[in-house]
Amino acid sequence: MRIVSLLPSATEIAFALGLGDQVVAVSHECDYPPEARQRPAVTRSPLHGHALSSREIDQRTTEQLREGGTLYYLDADRLGELAPDLILTQELCDVCAVAQPEVERAVRTLATAPRVLSLEPNTLGDVLETIRVVGAATGREREAAALVAQLAERIDGVRRAAETVAARPRVFCLEWTDPPWVAGHWVPEMVALAGGTNLLGQAGAPSVRVHWEQVRAAEPEVVVLMPCGFDLARTLAEREVVRSLPGWDDLPAVKAGRVYAVDGSSYFNRPGPRLVDGLELLAHLLHPERFALPPLPAAAAPLAA
Repeated sequence: MRIVSLLPSATEIAFALGLGDQVVAVSHECDYPPEARQRPAVTRSPLHGHALSSREIDQRTTEQLREGGTLYYLDADRLGELAPDLILTQELCDVCAVAQPEVERAVRTLATAPRVLSLEPNTLGDVLETIRVVGAATGREREAAALVAQLAERIDGVRRAAETVAARPRVFCLEWTDPPWVAGHWVPEMVALAGGTNLLGQAGAPSVRVHWEQVRAAEPEVVVLMPCGFDLARTLAEREVVRSLPGWDDLPAVKAGRVYAVDGSSYFNRPGPRLVDGLELLAHLLHPERFALPPLPAAAAPLAA
């Protein structure tokens, strides 16, 4: 089978199921596992590779979508040359990857008729189900079942260990800094499983823009910075953006030194197997006395005052 993955999380799933040798192309954002970078990219973005501030990224994204444009371009000619049997894509988010309608338009021009499989997870349970779906579509049902069982066991281990924590701190997860957005989808569920009380975001619902006064009024005791698509170094570079927010120094989390930057791109934004790494990392940040720091490279750092 020849697989084209247009979604970083789908690429991670395919490789985790032992399908790496069948992945013939990926998106320009597919960077994990490292072997994925060796596959040709059939997408590009006009925003990719530019040194833009978070405000500039937001403005250009909004303008592009308002004008009816796209944030991602699909190389239909290269897609035709690759002759895939299966294309993995998504409809979950306009700003995350090439959307299914554009993929289907490109497919109609191909000489072959590949299957287009759209993955739409909103919760951790949905993420596990997408692994099963990819497994079923590729003849890797057994491998998918084993991976799901392993991930589910780790999730349950965090849940059970967090059930008896003495206090559940109020947690605000910032998915974009300028303007501020609160993380949704699976992140509120992760906070609850890790022994925290999630603020503002709704489990299973999309991330949304919030007024900063809402955050101040919620008085978070822990703030986790996880801008979508940013690694740890890029997130730490946002320190001056958040420090300039009105009343930042008055937040309980700031006063207590409990503001953390994380590698959101790897462990919180993408609905793939590494969300479970993110859950274990989050549990450590919320309850370090109960959960050890997972051995993840460049995953988290306190935001120094």
